[in-house]
Amino acid sequence: MKIGIVGFPGSGKTTLFNALTGQNAPTGYSAGKVNLGSIKVPDKRVDRLAEIDDPERKVYAEITFADVPGGRGAGSLEPQTLNRIREMDALVAVVRGFDDGTGEPDPAGEAASFFAELILSDMQIAEKRVERLQKDRSDQRQLDLLARCLTQLNAERPLREMDLNDDERASIAGFAFLSQKPLMVVHSIAEKDTRAPTPERLERLAAQHRLAVMPLSGPVEAEIAALEPALQAEFLADMGLAEPAAARFIRAAFGMLDLITFLTHGPDECRAWPVRRGSTAVQAARVIHSDIARGFIRAEVIRFEDYDKLETEAACREAGKLRIEGRDYVVQDGDICHYRFNV
Repeated sequence: MKIGIVGFPGSGKTTLFNALTGQNAPTGYSAGKVNLGSIKVPDKRVDRLAEIDDPERKVYAEITFADVPGGRGAGSLEPQTLNRIREMDALVAVVRGFDDGTGEPDPAGEAASFFAELILSDMQIAEKRVERLQKDRSDQRQLDLLARCLTQLNAERPLREMDLNDDERASIAGFAFLSQKPLMVVHSIAEKDTRAPTPERLERLAAQHRLAVMPLSGPVEAEIAALEPALQAEFLADMGLAEPAAARFIRAAFGMLDLITFLTHGPDECRAWPVRRGSTAVQAARVIHSDIARGFIRAEVIRFEDYDKLETEAACREAGKLRIEGRDYVVQDGDICHYRFNV
């Protein structure tokens, strides 16, 4: 899964990217280069499984973040940028909330402009396709659907707010509409503002679009990440924080993709596996290995909470906490799955 960190030049997105990934990508336009970095998703359940089983390794779920250059000019996104973010599964819009010497920040105005850019880009694509379909009448159902999309876009509303069924989503998936992608907003702030409330205008705008807003200071997070664990805890306590904002951000970005995590464990490894919410047991098995899905017999499922308490599969079985599920079972977040298969 790839999440694009996007925004207008000077918003602080590359600083955020560096703080999250531990990289040292140059800030500024940087010749239009897209920076990539994978980040582990913190998961105390994996830690607990490793504590119980003492495996050779533990493996967390990961997300790939892409720092996409916004362009050379302020207040607009270049066509190249728009094309690049079409490849992303979800977007994080970074808006400037700090004084960079060029004038007072306007995070709400910046966010509104960013939303408008995505909607305008989608309108142009939809209009071209509608024009072609009106001429050849090759797909009346798609024509009707795109007409609905244009009505939504003309009302300055993103496509992610439309009520579409699975078939309708599949019909327009190839267009990679930007306003249909999951989106969250990061309010990029200075160190002195880490305890300040999010500006009301930005909160109100995000609420109108049903989006989450997270205040985050790239320089502060970079400083925290560079500390030893003991010093990190002390630093966070002094700031009145339970954990780095980066950890909350990573979990929020993971959730934005509508992913859940199922778990596997054993003497070799304890591991978190991300899958789309609503995935069946056989679909989840395919994430591990295609052979497991092909030869699927059954899934033996224990809830993490039960294993955490009882600590062995035998004890869970005796307590009636181990279930046998078929291929159509819908996997739940926190399921510990052991697959039986034959190929």
